Amino acid sequence: MDIATLALMGGLLLVIGAVAGILAGLLGVGGGIVLVPAFYYAFAGLGYDGPELMQVCLATSLSTIIVTSIRSVSSHNKKGAVEWPILRAWAPGIMIGAVIGVLVASGLRTPTLQVIFGTIAILVAFYMLFFKSEWQIADRMPGLVGRSILSPLVGFLSVLMGIGGGSFGVPIMSLHGVAIHRAVATAAGFGLIIAVPSVIAFLFVDVAGAPPYTIGAVNLPAFLVVIAMTTLTAPLGVKLAHAMDPKPLKRVFGVFLLLVALNMLRKALMG
Repeated sequence: MDIATLALMGGLLLVIGAVAGILAGLLGVGGGIVLVPAFYYAFAGLGYDGPELMQVCLATSLSTIIVTSIRSVSSHNKKGAVEWPILRAWAPGIMIGAVIGVLVASGLRTPTLQVIFGTIAILVAFYMLFFKSEWQIADRMPGLVGRSILSPLVGFLSVLMGIGGGSFGVPIMSLHGVAIHRAVATAAGFGLIIAVPSVIAFLFVDVAGAPPYTIGAVNLPAFLVVIAMTTLTAPLGVKLAHAMDPKPLKRVFGVFLLLVALNMLRKALMG
């Protein structure tokens, strides 16, 4: 890779990290839902549009979630908002689902993973557009049977999306009577439980034609730059969230995500 391409890659990653950090702080959305398509378009634009590129995007996104989840859980825990009993009960199933997710993702090619990402991202977009935190189907979390089904599913789908557990964990907890701020805090812990085993597994996946400085499926420059930028810009997003009403912005982001998801599907299906 020549110096000019390396500089362009660095510049793109700086912008991606900055935007992901602001959105995470402003809207409370996990960075992964932004990072995966952003990584894909950046790397593909630089000429690394191989059949396994989406594996790199998923794994690298998940690697950043390890750091952001630790920071988020620590912050929420200081306010006493993390529901540790839920986290402990759901952790084994989530970890099992996450590892299965890596095994499945490592055997799939980019177009298939794009279809999966695009389809689930559409559902997440509809959740952001229409979900109301007061909706409830039960006043307590699912018991052993429900948890045994849902917890691996959360881990599995999150890995196939390259995201933390918030997009699935928050609505599940909210629908089962957990206050929204406690659901968000606890779902940050889901992210760590998903990301750690899946990233370890992704380090042993062999990806042909990956961008430079990729170990297994994790691209180190993207990981380091994005972590540095989100650390700087997430507090700015939080300040903006306190200065304005984030609800209409969340709807705007829902529309944006819907367009990104549809474009992913278009690329996968039409080539």
